[in-house]
Parts: sequence; structure tokens; C-alpha cells
Amino acid sequence: MSEIFKTIWAGFAGSAWLDQLNLALGILGVTLMIRRMLWAFPVGLVSVGVQGVLFFQAKFYADATLQVFFFAALAWGWWQWGRAAGPELPVSRLTTRGLALTLAGAVLATAIWALALRRWTDAVMPWRDAGIAAFSVAAQVLQARKKLENWPLWIGVNLVAVASYWKAELAFTAFLYLVYLGLAVLGWRAWQRAERVQP
Repeated sequence: MSEIFKTIWAGFAGSAWLDQLNLALGILGVTLMIRRMLWAFPVGLVSVGVQGVLFFQAKFYADATLQVFFFAALAWGWWQWGRAAGPELPVSRLTTRGLALTLAGAVLATAIWALALRRWTDAVMPWRDAGIAAFSVAAQVLQARKKLENWPLWIGVNLVAVASYWKAELAFTAFLYLVYLGLAVLGWRAWQRAERVQP
């Protein structure tokens, strides 16, 4: 067990300042989102900007491009939450049909994206990459609309990411996604409580 913590610490200590900034902004942004605070959006915008630069520098161009979508979704979410008629946009749930369409769309996007990655790139794990990307997009859109179901999608994305990065012996990255997994569980519980007490 101590070897795991040593590996995680070595990953953190050996990471560049931009990686550390990305971690701090990511945790701050998710924490603010759990609390349903508008500040989550400007922090998130800076966070995905930093993440995009990191992915571009690492030549992960598809992931860098995905950050452009996240930037747009966060800007849209900020606008959505900010224009609420009351003190804040209420937490709500998808209809059964809405949930089915969201999941079907994410599964279809995963298949199309994975097949494209297999055909035109040398991606090591095209299905994993496509699944994480497609379900992250779905979760981000639901979060922007303040739908409770965004959190279970983030939990699923983070579970897959933790397992994938652990298997690839990237302990520090697996640890980061484990932190995000814990925050997603807290977010789901906090938004459920908020939904129960809102007028």
C-alpha cells in the first residue's frame, strides 16, 4: 500500500506546474458545482482551457478538441443558470424518455467514435476513449441544464477512467480520477438533498 502512495506522490511531485494548476482548478470547479454556485462556471472555463493546452502539448488532439466542446458547454451552462427566474435554477430530473434518449445517444456516439478511431488512428483503447468522451459530453450537457442524472454519468465515466489508468500503471492519473469519483458521489447526494428542499 505504501508503494501506491509513493507512486502517487512521485506523480504529483514530478508533475509540471500546469498539471498541478489543472488539478487544483478541477477540484475547485467540481466542489463549486456540488454547491451549485455560479463561480463553478468561470473556474471550469479556465480549467478546461488549461486541460486543452496540456492535451495539445501531449499531442492528444481529440482530447484537446473535446475541451473546446466543454468550454462551450460551460459557457452555455453559465448562461442557463444565470438567467433563472428565481434565486437559482432548480435541480430537476430527466423524464424516462429523456434519460433513454441521453443514454442511447451516448452509446451511439461511443460506437461511431470508437469505429472512427480504430479506422483512422492508432488509438490504443478506442472503445474506452470513445466511451469516456461520449458519456462525458452527455454528463456535461446535463450538468449545464442542472439535471440530477449528470452525477451518475460522471460516476460511471470516472470508474472507467480509474480502472483504465490503473491498468496502464498510471497511478497518479488514476488517483486524480478517484478524487473526481468521490466528488461526483458527493455531488449526487448534495443535489438530491437540494432537490428535496427546493420550492
